[in-house]
Amino acid sequence: MNLILTLLINSALALLLMITAFWLPQLNSYTEKLSPYECGFDPVGSARLPFSMKFFLVAITFLLFDLEIALLLPLPWASQTNNLNPMLITALTLISLLALGLAYEWSQKGLEWTE
Repeated sequence: MNLILTLLINSALALLLMITAFWLPQLNSYTEKLSPYECGFDPVGSARLPFSMKFFLVAITFLLFDLEIALLLPLPWASQTNNLNPMLITALTLISLLALGLAYEWSQKGLEWTE
């Protein structure tokens, strides 16, 4: 009985969320939202417009720092080991790489959007 009740509640909740997700965006429509590209580019114009490389540099910088931070996530579990020296050396190396990368980006003015 509990399984059937749980399945009914979950199905009803999923159906309610799907209907709301389909119905809610149609209430607030405007020209940019109705265009095929919501990124702000004109879909009718030329595709050979100059594109700022700053977008790519910011994306690569984000991926680099995000990956290094993801490598630091297991540290709380690794700190429960008996041999802490390799874990601490690895953590300090990763944090140092993060700090050096941030200092380099800052010194090269890679974090400033305007030139």
